[in-house]
Amino acid sequence: MSASLAQGSLRSSSLGFFETIGQSIANISPTFTPALNVVAVAALAGQASWLVYGLAAAALLFVGLNIAELSGRFAAAGSFFIFISRGLGPLAGGAAGWALVAAYLGTAIGVLAGEAIFVNNATEPLGFHVPPVITYVVSVALVWYFAFRDIRLSSRLSVSIEAVSMVIIAALLIAALTHHPHNLIDRRQLALQNASGKGIAEAIVLGIFSFVGFESAATLGKESRNPLKTIPRAVLSSMIVAGIFFMFVAYAMVIAFNGHAGKLGNDASPLLTILSSLGAARFATFIYIIATISAFACVLASANAAARLLFSMGRYQFVHRSMGLVHAGHRTPHAAIAAGCAITLAVPLIMYGEGTMNTFDWCSTFATFGFITTYLLISIAAPVYLRKIGQASSYHIIIGALGAVSMVGAFIGSVYPVPPYPLNLLPYIFLLFMAAGGAWLLRLKTRAPQVLKLIERDLESGESEIIGRK
Repeated sequence: MSASLAQGSLRSSSLGFFETIGQSIANISPTFTPALNVVAVAALAGQASWLVYGLAAAALLFVGLNIAELSGRFAAAGSFFIFISRGLGPLAGGAAGWALVAAYLGTAIGVLAGEAIFVNNATEPLGFHVPPVITYVVSVALVWYFAFRDIRLSSRLSVSIEAVSMVIIAALLIAALTHHPHNLIDRRQLALQNASGKGIAEAIVLGIFSFVGFESAATLGKESRNPLKTIPRAVLSSMIVAGIFFMFVAYAMVIAFNGHAGKLGNDASPLLTILSSLGAARFATFIYIIATISAFACVLASANAAARLLFSMGRYQFVHRSMGLVHAGHRTPHAAIAAGCAITLAVPLIMYGEGTMNTFDWCSTFATFGFITTYLLISIAAPVYLRKIGQASSYHIIIGALGAVSMVGAFIGSVYPVPPYPLNLLPYIFLLFMAAGGAWLLRLKTRAPQVLKLIERDLESGESEIIGRK
């Protein structure tokens, strides 16, 4: 095993900007917002739904700026584990890596359940039903194949799928807008008519979930060409593109519902309703096939991101060292990919009796806690690290503080008001998960303290090689 680890390395400089930003765009999965997420946002925020997405984008832009500061200075596979280890120490880095693996795998599981929903939305008009277990098994098998085979192939596939789906959804909404020309400047939305501050605050948490995964391009630090420039551009560009798209989606969909945001908030199939209003309900199967493919791209991107994190953590023994193995031929972290895919398939099968919608809701919410934890830590770690190397300015401190405060607010909004059962249990389940990871890290510190010292020396000694700009 040690020989394999010594000889194996990821395929360096194999991804350009197109593939790198594709990792983030696919992980965001823009099609999920018009298909599912916007309904929940509209139910809470009403006419202010477009503003919710703008505020969520602004909050995460602060996080993205902190990520850009670090990813523009050094690059590594599973970058967040390394980023936070440099700023706050190996134990904090290990905790962040643990949280983000949960976030990516939780997203993969939740979106896989959403994919099963879309498959049946597409097939039921044709008169047949596809059992979710078939969708689960076939999708995870394909995810494993593409992720194992070549990161370039899976990245190009993901970004191409998302680009096509975004164009189709945008075209559908533009067609809907042409049927309501008198409402193109919707004074009710612009004036936030009947929207409450409480509803907007609660909806922002859901808005943030639409964006999570935008940072995953940073996990490709060892495989991107010119990563010190490519990755910051990819992270920030994906956030800006998604923010503009989501604001347009929310604004246009309320207009498509004749300005009745409440009706949008109570519609389980908003795209079908819009198609029906255009006299094009027969295209519902096509639209949901596109949504299905988009969901698959998100599962693939999440699996790739999780595997890179597990790979990096395995190399440093924060998880089992087998996760640090690289396939000799394909130069991919095949053991980490296999482990991630096995978990992605096992969980929805265990939860099969709960139904696909509950699997989506619960796993996606669980994933959100992992993202918020990591975003909070990265917002703290960035200014701390820059201060260590003598490059911190008031700008860096302000951006770090704004990112941290935004994430604390998001966490509070996700647990208060207390959500209904069983969602109210998820914060405690996440804390138990983090406690298990913390116990592993403390065990490592107690039984093998030299490992942490070696990690710190390795992170410090490699600094001269990976610092890209001053």
